Amino acid sequence: MGYLTSKDIGVISVMAAFWAIINATISPIFWRLTHLPFFCDLLALISLSITLWWTRKFGSGIIVGIIATLLNFVLRPGALFFLGFTVASVFFDIFLYLLKYERVFSTSRGLVLLVVSGVLSTWIAGLIIGTFFMSFRVIKAVLLFSVLHSLGGLIGSVLSIAIIKSLEVRRIRP
Repeated sequence: MGYLTSKDIGVISVMAAFWAIINATISPIFWRLTHLPFFCDLLALISLSITLWWTRKFGSGIIVGIIATLLNFVLRPGALFFLGFTVASVFFDIFLYLLKYERVFSTSRGLVLLVVSGVLSTWIAGLIIGTFFMSFRVIKAVLLFSVLHSLGGLIGSVLSIAIIKSLEVRRIRP
């Protein structure tokens, strides 16, 4: 038997497509209207959290990040900043693996760890994007930009918990 089941592959595919398509279509509009960088992070955390909740297998979050990056480059070839989210997906998957997926998704304390992991991962994405893809000349600007990204991680983590809990109430379980 393989490491990933067909259901796992289906969830990975749907979540990567969700992240990439919404990011390519709605995120630019949100950015132009507000110049706040947290909508992308919100999408990332929802996609990654649902995938890891369903599969609970190391690497599935990384695969979602890679597929979403490739799709994003097809839909928006100049959006190289998305590489920051690819790195964030690697960190998020590693964080949850080290914390043990079962513990994270089955206890209240674990859900707090999910939020902390999401905030840290998106903060890393913000640091990468702010340092390499934005034209900030001062470290304070990069730090503020990364904090705004982590705000998106916080919102996305909380929304993903609400989605996961609503799925569990409806007896939809991995």
